[in-house]
Amino acid sequence: MFTYISESIDELKNNVTLPPRAESTNLMVIVAVFSIIFALATWGVDSLFSELILLYFNNIIN
Repeated sequence: MFTYISESIDELKNNVTLPPRAESTNLMVIVAVFSIIFALATWGVDSLFSELILLYFNNIIN
């Protein structure tokens, strides 16, 4: 276990390169915008299905 952790830390120090700060910021903005759009789309579909189910059951009951 200790060998695995030691090798993982060594690999992170020597083999992983981070993108420049500007690129990281741009990617973060893209991910945030996509997440908001996806959340709004999910909310919209959920609201639509909720209304359709309410209409369906209100018509069956009445």
